[in-house]
Amino acid sequence: MQDTAQLLNTALAHHQAGRLADAKALYTRILAVKPKHPDALHFMGLLACQIGQSEAGIALMRESIAAHASPIYYNNLGNALRDARKLDDAVAAYTRAVELKPDYADAHNNLGNALRERGDAAAALTSCARAIELKPGYAEAFNNLGNALKDMGELDAAIAAYGKAIAAKSTFAEAHLNLAVVLQTKGHGDAALECLRESVALAPQLAAAHEKLAGLLMHRGDIAGGIEAYRRVVELKPDSAQAHNTLGNALNGAGRVPEAVPCYERAIALDPEFADAHHNLANALRRLGAPERALGFARRAIELRGDTPSFHNNLGTILADLGQPDGALRCYRDALALNPDFGESHTCVLFGQSYASNWSASTHLADARYFGERMRARATPYMQWPALRDPSRAGRPLRVGFVSADLRKHPVGYFFESVLARIDRTRIEPIAYSNALHSDELTARIKPLFSTWRHVAEMDDADLARRVHDDRIDVLIDLSGHTGRNRLPMFAWRPAPVQVSWLGYFATTGLAEIDYLLADPYVVPPGEEGQYTERIWRLPDSYLCFTLPAEPQPVTPLPALANGYVTFGCLNNHKKLNDGVFAVWSRILQAVPQSRLLLKNHQLAEPSIVRDTYARFAAHGIDETRLLLEGPSSREQYFATYGRVDLALDPFPYPGGTTSVEGLWMGVPVLTRRGDRFLSHLGELVAKTVGLHEWIAADTDDYIARAVAAAADLPGLAALRAGLRERVERSPLTDAHRFAGHWMTAIEQMWQTKTKEIA
Repeated sequence: MQDTAQLLNTALAHHQAGRLADAKALYTRILAVKPKHPDALHFMGLLACQIGQSEAGIALMRESIAAHASPIYYNNLGNALRDARKLDDAVAAYTRAVELKPDYADAHNNLGNALRERGDAAAALTSCARAIELKPGYAEAFNNLGNALKDMGELDAAIAAYGKAIAAKSTFAEAHLNLAVVLQTKGHGDAALECLRESVALAPQLAAAHEKLAGLLMHRGDIAGGIEAYRRVVELKPDSAQAHNTLGNALNGAGRVPEAVPCYERAIALDPEFADAHHNLANALRRLGAPERALGFARRAIELRGDTPSFHNNLGTILADLGQPDGALRCYRDALALNPDFGESHTCVLFGQSYASNWSASTHLADARYFGERMRARATPYMQWPALRDPSRAGRPLRVGFVSADLRKHPVGYFFESVLARIDRTRIEPIAYSNALHSDELTARIKPLFSTWRHVAEMDDADLARRVHDDRIDVLIDLSGHTGRNRLPMFAWRPAPVQVSWLGYFATTGLAEIDYLLADPYVVPPGEEGQYTERIWRLPDSYLCFTLPAEPQPVTPLPALANGYVTFGCLNNHKKLNDGVFAVWSRILQAVPQSRLLLKNHQLAEPSIVRDTYARFAAHGIDETRLLLEGPSSREQYFATYGRVDLALDPFPYPGGTTSVEGLWMGVPVLTRRGDRFLSHLGELVAKTVGLHEWIAADTDDYIARAVAAAADLPGLAALRAGLRERVERSPLTDAHRFAGHWMTAIEQMWQTKTKEIA
């Protein structure tokens, strides 16, 4: 039989080679003969910790120390205790190791690590410095010294320490990673990216490096690169629910929603109590047009963690998609009650009121002012602006910043593209601050039209405000208002001397720091200025200018001539179709025998929405055979749909904007109704700008009467259809050159007026 020393050496060889079962068997043989053998006890304890049996392993290691108080044993025990997050016990073990062996550099370094993780960075510095003193060129100790310095906010010293770690050991991937983190914090993005790429090249299996690389790439706008890095994290950590969830978020934010859904589903399978994954899956399913399926996950997220405002917002949006605007508004107010400083909740409350038939101007203004007050309270507004002190100001164009997440295929993009192309760069220098998470071909077209394009999605309000201020922006324009991914809270910092809201919204922002709201005589007629905290600045024609589609889309003959019946249509968001709209449209269908109503929107991809729509019309006596309900389609198919519509019916109080202009361009007149605020005046704006005043109804009865009369005059509809595109293209609504001239003059006059007041 082999003696104990030979057995131990063989066991250690197996252990070091990873043959843990063989090693364990030999340790067991030794302990059967010598139950108190220190090395066998100790290495059996190490092995137990390696296979996840930390409690048993720590007990064996303590037993080995009782038999032989070795500093090495204490150091290893400290490692096991630190891995088990028993930091106080780990510190005690390392301390005993260096007491027994004062020149034990590894134990000093490990003690520094444990002290830092326990929150005592200053003491950690002393231990790491002692380790380096004992072992010059000790790369790991320099790295840990850098970590302690970083925790203490000594970032330059931390960078120097990480540099020494890398100088001592150029292949030290973790040091490259840690250096990248500090460099990014200091704002040195290029250098941080270089360090992260070096880290993943040196250690392809280091998941933390891939994760940091992904985050930095996303921050810099390289969404595709960030997603691929997150995929690598998932490959390295397939059992991490967090990794799957994070990848899902990147895909969801990039508009690749179908790919995000299985990521969230996998995260939930790995951790059924993961509230964020339930919330994110609900959000993705809603975006895919499946609100009914999303509903359960949204409610489960709130059950798991009901104190999160965004969870209540998400549930509210799903309820809105399901045709429950009152329930949605209650959810939004619940979110606001949880955190009055959460800007997204304010936005949901304010935008959610758009769909309510019982809208109140006073309530809306009070809610908007409350938002403004809360945002102001948490901001530190700038009081001085470089632009005002610039001696060359008179000789250069105005630097105008545009803040938006919608510089893409979105109504904002459609109404902005042609105007941007016609801005005179000797008068206006445009700078983009894009808060988007993904881009498309429209983004690619307009990006070169800006003098500077900044991706700001990952910047907080303070950093973004500082960036705008440092960019010496003269006029800062919000293109979002209270819509998704807005940066309105940043405007409370007043980073520019003149701030304006335009294009992306249809009501007051509530921010006193936004000086002007750019409008026109139609959307804000005289007498309605009291609905706004901003001063109203009216353009002479229209506050918007539509970019005509580049794709050839022929206007078809009036479909009723071939069908033998009239087809009414509405291609607006289904959330605009409230009970009052259903009731009025039912009366029109009843008054026009054999007529049909075509509805097309993304919510109608959901079977429950289709069933509900049939039921709501049935309650008014309209059979489902009179209805043509269609879900979303390609843009080409969307335009082709107008070829099947004789006249469009505008919903109320939330009429169409983009859909109305596109419908008119396709030869389809839009019947709208007079409103009482910016939002509900949009239909009037479109009709008046194109010269279709007779298509504006005064009230419900007039709306029905005009619809019935138009349906009875097929020759008149056919003639109007034949000339409508030319009328649209000749109108101020699409005259980008004319509009750009008025717009630039307005911006220059706002600058002159406001800066005189400041001076």
